[in-house]
Amino acid sequence: MKITEIAQEEYITGSLSCAGCAELLAVRLALKVLGNRVVLIVPAGCMSTVNCYYPQLPFRVPMFVGPFAATGAILSGVSAGFRMRGIKDVHVVGLAGDGGTADIGLASLSQAIVGRRKFIYICLDNEAYMNTGIQWSSTTPYGAITTTTPLPEIVRESEQNKKDLFSIVIAHRIPYAATACPSYPFDYMEKVKRAAATDGPSFIHVLTPCQSGWGFPSSKTIAMGKMAVESGMWHLCEYRDGKLSFSYVPKNKIPVADYVKIQTRFRRMKPEHIDRLQKLVDERLQAMQEMISEPAEVAP
Repeated sequence: MKITEIAQEEYITGSLSCAGCAELLAVRLALKVLGNRVVLIVPAGCMSTVNCYYPQLPFRVPMFVGPFAATGAILSGVSAGFRMRGIKDVHVVGLAGDGGTADIGLASLSQAIVGRRKFIYICLDNEAYMNTGIQWSSTTPYGAITTTTPLPEIVRESEQNKKDLFSIVIAHRIPYAATACPSYPFDYMEKVKRAAATDGPSFIHVLTPCQSGWGFPSSKTIAMGKMAVESGMWHLCEYRDGKLSFSYVPKNKIPVADYVKIQTRFRRMKPEHIDRLQKLVDERLQAMQEMISEPAEVAP
């Protein structure tokens, strides 16, 4: 996607999100692609609880706040309702966090994909339940401190791996799925554009660095997202037509140690814990490479 193709209109005004909020940036970029013919379905989370105090609503498109576990079900229902009325030009979009997707809302998401209604589900993953006080979620990485996690040295082997949400989603043979990060805006917006053109369910798993939960300066949000990708802690990939491919491959990867040392959530990690995390990252990359349908092109 080219910069000249990006809409000048803004569909978010007066947000109460934290300074440097990557979630808000991800939603802003998505709406620039989708326009104003959008209905947002949002469960409990930063996008609803932090932003929406009556009569405050920062989104200039219709928004429905639903139960924590029901995002997928509501997406299916709203999509079916538009179809029954013959309305085809409205995008039905879910905005849910990692807790509301990988944990509480996973069954609802699974059934929605199986139902094959047309919608876009965007998971805004900041790797913890940030809205309720920074508690552990199943996408919290090994060694990261939350208010409900033990020290790294007492984490059992069976508890150290993040839930592989993306692989769970593509196991449904969903028509379109991708991972993204607002630190790579053109890659992300292109994926939103492809999701919008998909005739059926689509899913975008977006890493959204959280300055308050991760412990880094609010001015470093974009840099933090890039470091996550460059270190292999996050991958940018795409699943369509039944094939998985990388959309970006770092030319020169940086050590995981460089990534964790600038975040206070990893402050209790010792060298042996960082080595363990590096091993987990390397194993995940190898597993993904084995799933890749075509050789990846190394990005410039």
